[in-house]
Amino acid sequence: MSNKIKDALFGIAVGDAIGVPYEFLSRNQMQKNPAIGMIGYGTHNQPEGTWSDDSSLMFCLAESLARGYDLADISRKFVAWKYTGYWTPWGKVFDIGITTSKAIARLKEILDSKDYNRLKLLKLHDDEYENGNGSLMRILPLLFYIKGKNIQAQFDIIWEVSALTHRHIRSAMCCLIYLRVAEHLLNGYDKVIAYQNMRKEIFDFWSVIKFSEKEQKHFYKIIQKDIRDTPIKEIKTGGYVMESIEACLWFFLNENDYEHTILSIINLGHDTDTSAAIVGGLAGIYYGSEGIPQQWIDTLARLEDILELIAQLNDSYT
Repeated sequence: MSNKIKDALFGIAVGDAIGVPYEFLSRNQMQKNPAIGMIGYGTHNQPEGTWSDDSSLMFCLAESLARGYDLADISRKFVAWKYTGYWTPWGKVFDIGITTSKAIARLKEILDSKDYNRLKLLKLHDDEYENGNGSLMRILPLLFYIKGKNIQAQFDIIWEVSALTHRHIRSAMCCLIYLRVAEHLLNGYDKVIAYQNMRKEIFDFWSVIKFSEKEQKHFYKIIQKDIRDTPIKEIKTGGYVMESIEACLWFFLNENDYEHTILSIINLGHDTDTSAAIVGGLAGIYYGSEGIPQQWIDTLARLEDILELIAQLNDSYT
């Protein structure tokens, strides 16, 4: 297990850092000048090895989980990130989504009120406009806390953590789908079998929770159908959570190593850092950190801090 925590966290952070310089470039622009490795500057004018808010919030969640499951503590770390630059690569936030920014301001207000029970109730105030990929990009460390629990218990916890920034059930369901695939990979399954197992589990779970047919339709390409049958021209990499989970699964299943998985999804352009971070988590678990080019790992900002965080999480979940 200790290896898998390292694999997952490096998988996300490396993918994120490779994608940062290309964020917001179009598919056409990327085709003319494709990503081939780790570079600096570009869109956000950041040095080589700089990861974004995706990894920052993922590291905040991981550090909190190393001490147990506490929504207030997770929230405090998110607030510290936004307002004081906690778990940023260079001491300040250079990229934050609108939904996430508003949500963390709401978390600060809840924490200041000390009415911590409100954190558990955020999912009851779901908003369909809160379906960006901001909870999916940071959710993977939760795998090590929820693994082995039944799917209902997992979903209840996942939705609480997702709802800190993205309250809608669609975002939470995408996180569940992602973490179910990740748990099967953790248990040694082939990636295609992990995907097929997840599809059956999710479809059965929908019956149990009476998941609305209106919502089910959003997941058609990945649950009712096999995402591998979708032509690449229909795969999008914007900030919408459904685009992110579809692209993640498509590239994870269709590429055969970490490097090509990351570079291929980045070369579709748009939300390049988040797309690469999300698929990088699965690819990291599946191919192992030894499957990530060592130069990419060595270039990461705050590498020693990341290694220390991995050790803390290992101590709690091995």
